[in-house]
Amino acid sequence: MFENLTENLSKAFRNLRGVGKLTSANMAEALAEVRKALLSADVHFKVAREFTEKVKEKCIGQEVIKSVTPGQQIIKIIHDELVELLGGDKTSLSAARPLKVMMVGLHGSGKTTTSAKLAVLLKKQGLTPALIACDVYRPAAIDQLEMLGAQAGVKVYSDRQEKNVPRLAKRLLKQALDEGATAVIFDTAGRLQIDENLIEEIKLLRAEVSPDEVLLIADAALGQEAVNVAKVFNEAVSLTGVVLTKLDGDARGGAAVSIKAVSGAPIKFAGVGEKITDLEIFHPDRMAQRILGMGDVVSLVEKAQENLDLAEAEKMAEKMRKAEFDLEDFLAQMRQIKKLGSMQSIIKMLPGLGGVNIGEREEKKMRQTEAIILSMTPKERRNPNLLNARRRLRIANGSGTQVRDVNSLLKQFEGMRKMMKMLKGDKGKRRMMGMMNSMKNKGLF
Repeated sequence: MFENLTENLSKAFRNLRGVGKLTSANMAEALAEVRKALLSADVHFKVAREFTEKVKEKCIGQEVIKSVTPGQQIIKIIHDELVELLGGDKTSLSAARPLKVMMVGLHGSGKTTTSAKLAVLLKKQGLTPALIACDVYRPAAIDQLEMLGAQAGVKVYSDRQEKNVPRLAKRLLKQALDEGATAVIFDTAGRLQIDENLIEEIKLLRAEVSPDEVLLIADAALGQEAVNVAKVFNEAVSLTGVVLTKLDGDARGGAAVSIKAVSGAPIKFAGVGEKITDLEIFHPDRMAQRILGMGDVVSLVEKAQENLDLAEAEKMAEKMRKAEFDLEDFLAQMRQIKKLGSMQSIIKMLPGLGGVNIGEREEKKMRQTEAIILSMTPKERRNPNLLNARRRLRIANGSGTQVRDVNSLLKQFEGMRKMMKMLKGDKGKRRMMGMMNSMKNKGLF
C-alpha cells in the first residue's frame, strides 16, 4: 500500500548525502520532496505541511553524528514524527470485562466481516466473544454475520422481527452476557453516505448499551474521504478508535497517515486480507518503519510464532544440516512459508528490502513449483533420482507445465543439495568461514 510513499521518501533522502550539517538551505529541497511525497500519497495537505514544519524545526542546527550520515539522521527524526502522527504508543482495547464494542461505518466498508475478524482476535486472547446483529434493514447482513460467526466459532445473536435497534441490542446483550459472553460486538447498519437517520440511530444505540469501545470501520481505499468520515462519526458518537480495512490493497496510504491527526481517533486495528484471521493490531512504530523502508522484523517474528509449526521447523533445520533434505521437505517448507502470507508481504517486513517488488510473475512461479512437486508420487519426492524422462513428462502433464520447467526445478534443487553437502560437518564449517573471509577481503561486506 505504501510503495509509492516509500519510494518517493527514499528519493528525498538522497538529496542529503554528503552534507556535513543540516541547515535550512540543504534541507529545503529535501523537505519539499518529503511534502510532495506525502501529498501524492493522499495525505491531508494540512497534515503534510505541519509534519514537514515539525521535522524542519527538529533538524535545523543539529550536528550530524559521526557514525551516521545526515540522511540517516533525518530519517530518524522523520521516523519519530511519523510514529507520533500515526498515533504514538500502541493503542489497545479497553480492559473492561465484559467488553462491549460497537462497530460503525458506511455501507461497504467491511463492517460485518471486520466484526467477525475482531471476534476471532478476541477469542485468541482468551475472551468468549459474541456477535450481535444490529443491521435490521438488510436480511442478507444477518445471514452474512451468522455465516461468519459459524466460521469463527462464535455465537451470533439476532432477531429478524425487531426493528427498534436500541431495544434489540439491549435485550440481546443481556442474553449474550447471561450465556457467558465476556466480549460483545455490535455490528450496526451502514449507509452509502452519512445521513441524519444513521447518526441518530447509532447515537441512541450508544446511549442504550454504553459500549466501552466505538470503532469506526474505514476503507483505506477511500483516501481523504475516509478521514472526513472519521471526523463526522467522531463528532457524533465520540470514537475510541478506527479499524482501517484493505490495508493490503493498492490505496496510497494517505488515510492511515492523516486519520489520527484530522479526526483525533487512533487506528487500533488494520485489515490486511480477506481471511477471517487477517486482522492485525495496529502498531504506529512498526507502520512507520514499513513506510520508511526499514522493514518490520518484530511483526514477522510474531506472525511466524503464530502460524508456523516450530517443531516441524526444527526438524527441517536438522535435515538441512545433515544434507538429508528432499522434495517432500521442500514442499512442507513452502507450505510453512505460505502461512505467513504472500512473498511480497514478507519481503516488505525485511529491513532494506521494502523497495524490492515480488510481482505476480514470481508468485506464479512459486505456485508452479508447488504444482510440479504435488504431481510427483511420495516415492519420487523422497528420491528425485528416480525421475527419468518418462516420469518427467508425466509430471509436466499433471502439473500443467513443460518438461523444461520440471528440469529447471530439479536442477535448482540438486544445486541446493550439493551446497548442503559441502557445508556438512566441521569441514563444511571451515569451508563456510573461508568463503566469508574471501568475501570480506573483496570488500563485499
